[in-house]
Order: sequence, then structure tokens, then C-alpha cells
Amino acid sequence: MHSSPPAFEATERKPRLGIFVSGGGSNFRAIHAAIVDGRINADVAVVVSDVPGCGGWNFAADHGIPTKAFPASSKSVVDGKCIALSTEQLIAALKDDYAVDYVLLAGYLKLIPEALVRQYKRAMLNIHPALLPNFGGKGLYGGRVHSAVIASGTRFSGPTIHFVDEGYDTGPILAQAVVPVYPTDLPKQLAARVLKEEHTLYPQAVAALVDGRITWRDDGIPVLWSAH
Repeated sequence: MHSSPPAFEATERKPRLGIFVSGGGSNFRAIHAAIVDGRINADVAVVVSDVPGCGGWNFAADHGIPTKAFPASSKSVVDGKCIALSTEQLIAALKDDYAVDYVLLAGYLKLIPEALVRQYKRAMLNIHPALLPNFGGKGLYGGRVHSAVIASGTRFSGPTIHFVDEGYDTGPILAQAVVPVYPTDLPKQLAARVLKEEHTLYPQAVAALVDGRITWRDDGIPVLWSAH
């Protein structure tokens, strides 16, 4: 994190976030807590999930945050009716209905459609529980990532925050944190160590994004500037 940022202009309107979840939503909860205590100057406008009724979905509903299902699957059928949006409907909802400025993937396990990626170029973040570009890609999520890290014999791991492009875990890296990997680790032990760092790193990255404290090098690499 760089400590001498260029001059950034503050805006009166708080940026609006669309957060995508597939499970318990612990990173969503960490971001929400950071909004509540003033570390992130933004509002959560909508939560999107491929698993209606998951922990992140229910947390949003409990806090009065609208929820939308995407994409369609057997999990999005309620009382015999599919409640999921199409890609076109989702983009319209994010842009027109909820005026979402930034999209945050917080444990969302589906590939984002190219049309949505284009709508939020350099405005969509994802968190991955390993040090990309290693241990990323289709099928590497959750415990599978930590098992692969341990099996490789590497001695360090940690979360990566990156901008989203059309691939799995291939977008430009914004921020990383490092934790040790011990030879005796079980996947759940490493996961707990990484998750603790996720809950610190992701809110910091989101705060920089909504504050305009991210600039881009000519070669397409993002630079995160400290607020101080």
C-alpha cells in the first residue's frame, strides 16, 4: 500500500455497492461492519446470490438490503417458480434500479458474464483465498484451494484482492496479505488463518476503491494508495 497518494476529490453522494455471495457471506459481513463504523464510505444497495437463502442472503434480508438471485438454477426455484434474473435483467437492475457503482464478489462461485464485466470494468473486485496467480482458476475455491496449497509444500499463503476480468481469478491484482503455511496444517487450520486476513484486507481495498485511491499504471497494474 503506497502512502503518498495524489490529490483525490471527495463526492457528496455515497458510492453504492452490489455484493455477490454464494455462502455464509463472512466477507460481506466484514464489509458491512466497516461501513457501519465509518471505515468504508459507501452503502450496500443490493446483494446478489446464486443460492437464495444462503447465509449472506439472509444477513442482507435481516438488515433491510434488497436481494436478487442470479443465475438461474435449481436453487433459485421457489414454490415452483424461478426467481433468478437473466444477465440482461441483472445488468438493468444493478445500473437502473439500484444505481450500483461498484460490484464486490464476496465468496461468489459463479463466473461473471462478460457483459457484466464490461459494465463494471475496473469497478469490480473479487477476493481469492490464496496468493494469485498461483492456486487459482476454475474449481479452485474454498477448501480445495487450501488443500492444494498444503499439498504443494509452499510455506506462505494468504488472500488476494483482484479486479475481475472474463476469466477465473485472472484479473489485475490489487492487494495481498501473507500468512505462514505450517507443515502440519490441515486445510481448515490454514483457512482460518487466511480468513482472518481476508476480513482485514477486503474492507481496506473497498475503502480505497470507493474513495478513489486507486490509480493505474500504464501497463494496466492498479496501485492502491493509503488514506494517510
